[in-house]
Amino acid sequence: MNNFIFQNATKVYFGRGCVKEYLACLTKGANTILLAYGGGSIRRNGIYDEVTGILRSAGKTVVEFPGILANPTYAKVLEGAKLAREAQADMILAVGGGSVMDCCKAVSLAARCDGDIWEEFWARPGVIDFAPLPLGVIVTVAGTGSECNGGAVITNEEKKVKTGRDYPQLNPAFALLDPAYTYSVPKGQMISGSFDILSHIMETYFSEPDEDNVSDDIMEALMRSVIRNLRAAIRNPEDYTARSNLMWDATMAENRIIKMGKKCDFECHNMEHQLGAYTDCNHGCGLAVLHPAYYRHIYREGLQKFVRFAENVWGIARQGRSDEALAEAGIDALAAFIREVGLPTTLKELGVPREQLREIANSCGISQGSYKRMTHEEILAIFHECYDKEA
Repeated sequence: MNNFIFQNATKVYFGRGCVKEYLACLTKGANTILLAYGGGSIRRNGIYDEVTGILRSAGKTVVEFPGILANPTYAKVLEGAKLAREAQADMILAVGGGSVMDCCKAVSLAARCDGDIWEEFWARPGVIDFAPLPLGVIVTVAGTGSECNGGAVITNEEKKVKTGRDYPQLNPAFALLDPAYTYSVPKGQMISGSFDILSHIMETYFSEPDEDNVSDDIMEALMRSVIRNLRAAIRNPEDYTARSNLMWDATMAENRIIKMGKKCDFECHNMEHQLGAYTDCNHGCGLAVLHPAYYRHIYREGLQKFVRFAENVWGIARQGRSDEALAEAGIDALAAFIREVGLPTTLKELGVPREQLREIANSCGISQGSYKRMTHEEILAIFHECYDKEA
């Protein structure tokens, strides 16, 4: 394996009832809490009442920061930072999925920084030499794994750029993961979030090194888990075992453990981020459209890994197939699974304007970890392949 340094500062509290059991003590040192959440679903499903009840019973002043939507914007980050400073918040508590958590990581930085954090920390890598505002998270949607890393994906609407950075200083101090909190997530959101989990794992798996390593073995097990448990959760949305497995799959995909010693290829995320920056399309749905087409472009350069994917993840027997045919069968199985769970298969379904494809392709970052170095022309070709024909 390649050399690496591992660090993860987030303490995880996992299981049914963990919020009731631990939230009051975890916020003990804070008097004023900036409570951040999304479009209001936590008010409808009872989570808001439970969380605010615990905080107010503990004597906390709760300042609300609602309305964080999918693809959180830099403008929303600045709004939250201003609110945190004015309220003299001691802590941010993010209640929601990846968008809420990502936004709040950036808010925790902006609240303690006098400069332009986009230019200093997102447009290019920066150095955090001060303490961000403390952050805790309560996860209500399994998907991004943002609860256990310092990564935050932010959209700058003015510049039409959606990009992420991962700073260990932005890791939440604690993460509360109650799988029952995900029961009320709409089916489509649950499915797209689960595909995001699978995407995170695949983009690490399909990268060097290819010789025997622990990370690849773990990832094959995680991919099988996502596939098996998503099917179970579709059959029964309140299957606690399936929901708990998906929630921990998401965390394991992005808590840095499986990335140790791996180059990582996030080209599909680069492409989808820019589709999101231009059209605000659903992240997991965009990834589902792109992945099979992208893999058909690179599988020959990473042939043995794609053979392992077919055999060890999808259980496809060789039965006289060549390596190329077996690799293609694995990609076919992925595409069939996408159709099976009801995810979109074309960019046209996502409302992406055909006339903007070149501009979007030209704005995409080029992953250094890919088996095959992409060009903007090849990215454009992938977009056209995905536009109105299933990959």
